[in-house]
Amino acid sequence: MSGQRKTQAALWVALGVLVVVACTRAPVTGRSQLILVSEQEAARLGAQAFQEVLRERPVLRSGPAVDQVLRVGRRLAAVSGLAADWRFAVIDDEQQNAFALPGGKVAVYTGILPVTQSDAGLAVVLGHEIAHVLARHGAERLSQGLAAQLGGTVLALALGAGPSTQTVMAAYGLGAEYGVLRPFGRTQEAEADEIGLLLMARAGYDPREALAFWERMERASGARGQGPEFLSTHPSYGTRMQLIRQKLPVALRLYEGSGDRAPGP
Repeated sequence: MSGQRKTQAALWVALGVLVVVACTRAPVTGRSQLILVSEQEAARLGAQAFQEVLRERPVLRSGPAVDQVLRVGRRLAAVSGLAADWRFAVIDDEQQNAFALPGGKVAVYTGILPVTQSDAGLAVVLGHEIAHVLARHGAERLSQGLAAQLGGTVLALALGAGPSTQTVMAAYGLGAEYGVLRPFGRTQEAEADEIGLLLMARAGYDPREALAFWERMERASGARGQGPEFLSTHPSYGTRMQLIRQKLPVALRLYEGSGDRAPGP
């Protein structure tokens, strides 16, 4: 066997071993996940990235928005069951957005607060972001990228030198992005919607507010729209609301049995 074939075979074996060893299950949904990064390493990378983002953005240190985000975020984190170093930040920016990083780092942009309108509306957003942390979606996305890179290396070795190699590799990159990574993003987003819905209900926030929130988000998007769903890392508003309606009966039972209703704003 030539040296190139040996290298190619070794890479395939390594990829196969990684897939078998690194498989885990997402909470609530039980979906199979490929995670190649340890929880400690993911948390370290998340904390580092979080600090870099906050250095580059106007972060609010006090005020009603900060108080609300801390109040709702801490209440949700307390029922998540994850003992993480939770940090909640408010970025003064008109984006209607929020994000979460491994290790419990969550940021909310002030632009989304007029859409959330209340603690319960904010619980929809923060429950979704905390669900990303709980399900280790950040580490999963990083692992998917690593696996895609390894697959590209194997393919390049198999093709060898030739005029068509560059074209095929470009097509592989496009296929990995739209065939694997982006759909995986939509799967994670839907999973975070489901887990977040249960978290907010368990924390004493009315889960019916999730439907009202996404209806407001759809109206707020206005002419911008979302574009074709297959090109997006997020499900369409209609898809999200359909999932929420399906999971609402379970969430309502949790909410009714929570016994500790969240206070109003």
